[in-house]
Amino acid sequence: MGKFNLQPVDRVKGISKEDFVKNYLKKKRPVLIEGLTDDWNEKWRFDYLKEIAGDQIVPLYNNEPTKGNKSSYEPVAHMKMSEYIDKLRNEPTDLRIFFYMVKDNLPQLEKDFEYPDIGMNYFKRIPALFFGGSKAHTFMHYDIDLGDNLHIHFEGHKRVLLFGPEQNTNLYKVPMSICNIETIDMNNPDFEKFPALKNAQGFEANMHHGDALYIPGEWWHYISYINGGFSMSLRALPQDPRRFLGMMYNVFFMRHLDYYIRKFRGQKWIDFKEKWAYRKAHKKLGIKTD
Repeated sequence: MGKFNLQPVDRVKGISKEDFVKNYLKKKRPVLIEGLTDDWNEKWRFDYLKEIAGDQIVPLYNNEPTKGNKSSYEPVAHMKMSEYIDKLRNEPTDLRIFFYMVKDNLPQLEKDFEYPDIGMNYFKRIPALFFGGSKAHTFMHYDIDLGDNLHIHFEGHKRVLLFGPEQNTNLYKVPMSICNIETIDMNNPDFEKFPALKNAQGFEANMHHGDALYIPGEWWHYISYINGGFSMSLRALPQDPRRFLGMMYNVFFMRHLDYYIRKFRGQKWIDFKEKWAYRKAHKKLGIKTD
């Protein structure tokens, strides 16, 4: 096992709109901004969510990779929001809530936050919430819409690993997918089995209540919850033509084609793609692969 070559993400406080646009948005460089949500984040606590949404039945996901022809969007369980929050507070769990749409499920929250004025052209239809317990983590991925993401954390503490799109091969990007090989343990990478990982260079961010992390479009991110918490994602759709076309390809062609092939070929299709990613990375390194 080894450790990734990581440097701390820039951490700033009181950044101006002009400085953010110049130094981070235009350069597509991640940054963690402290204090950006101080005017409104104190209300964003578990107690408030229990008060306004405690009776909602929420879909839950875990850390297990999806197998065969099962959809990755199929939850492993359902639970009342109040019961789930109690579980996050009182016991270790890997159960997560994924992309819980604010407008569709918790529209009353729209009056409880502001879109930070830092130069991002937000797509205001899709603010979404993400929850996780102290054993939960996401898979390593980049967002399918290739949009810029302002990721704001509440309660608890979590760790985020970030890698630029130039690291695709070093991370064993799976073809026709937005993730890498799911058997890779991003917390304890196995450099013997996956030697290309030694070449991956990225950033690390440690997030606390109210922190806002700018994740540029196409950037890989892996999130592990140190203790129970939740976050909100504010997104901006890609503006430049190349990324916009990439988003259209991903959303309207690639994911549907992958879904139908997987539906009929099941685990054989997953194994084929992962072997493809493995061989591609090792070919770049000059390593012969069986």
